[in-house]
Amino acid sequence: MELFKSVLKKNWIFFILIAVMFCADRITKHYIINFFLDYQSDSYYFYPFLNFVLVWNTGMAFGLFESDSQIYHILSFFIICIIIFLFFWFFKSASRFEKLSLSLVIGGALGNLYDRIVYNAVPDFVDLHFLDFHWFVFNVSDIVITFGIILLLLNDLFSKKNEQ
Repeated sequence: MELFKSVLKKNWIFFILIAVMFCADRITKHYIINFFLDYQSDSYYFYPFLNFVLVWNTGMAFGLFESDSQIYHILSFFIICIIIFLFFWFFKSASRFEKLSLSLVIGGALGNLYDRIVYNAVPDFVDLHFLDFHWFVFNVSDIVITFGIILLLLNDLFSKKNEQ
């Protein structure tokens, strides 16, 4: 517990960022779920390349390993919890830039974890497409997690370049 208090005290700004990312995800998902319930529609065409559709993802990232099995949901819940714990563990010795990146990943992961607990699935709603090619449907948490991982990869790439 002391370790957590010490990390929290030194890194309060990053924990605020985690909370902001979590809240942004919750607000957008709440709005989208209510929008589709109110209008009883399955899709909303926003731009020629962007639709909003409500898809309940019971799988992992991008709907992979989709299953309605209760054992699967329990297992995926624990895997996500372990991953979040590991990110918090890495957090204590990370640089400021790495903490920023990890904050994005943790905030997004907590948003999707919340949905797994409450809904047993994650609501995805952003459908990007070009003509007949549709990318995977995703949500704000997925965007934030992806951006955080890209920042971590770029940081690793450039820090190794500087070491050489």
